[in-house]
Amino acid sequence: MDNLIYVFAVSTAVAAALASLAIWAPRLPWVRISAVLAATLLIPISYIQFVEFLSRPKPQSMEWMQRNAAAAEVLAVSLAEGEAIYMWLRLSGEREPRYYKFPWDLRLAEKLEEDIDTAMQEQGKLVLRNPFENRRPGELGDLNVDIVPPVLPPTKTPPSIPRFHNPRDLKI
Repeated sequence: MDNLIYVFAVSTAVAAALASLAIWAPRLPWVRISAVLAATLLIPISYIQFVEFLSRPKPQSMEWMQRNAAAAEVLAVSLAEGEAIYMWLRLSGEREPRYYKFPWDLRLAEKLEEDIDTAMQEQGKLVLRNPFENRRPGELGDLNVDIVPPVLPPTKTPPSIPRFHNPRDLKI
């Protein structure tokens, strides 16, 4: 998350603005001092919380920036039966994988297990189409999962253009 420092800078600026308002407000000194202390404590607590968020899975329903992603490659799946389905996804056009938490759905879990086994046998990859589309809880088992076969290498090398050297030409 490259923009974490910017989010932290904005929260620090907001805390500083609140502290300055508290300092200049016509209140008792102990009220102003406690407001400044609260704003000062907000800065390290917010930094610790931002860093802690980096290791947590994002709930599927909370994905707003990539809500309209057309496809995502499934890199890993972890099933916590009765709780959630955790997935590492690489969104199309992105290099970094992202960690998501999908609500538990037995049909989806079974379908993912079957498709992962099939993709491993075919040495392909698993792709979710429209992974963040709004669905009711009963419709989660209907996620569009595709198995993409591996790219086949060319059967023969393309012919290379013969290169001739003209000794009378000045170009080398």
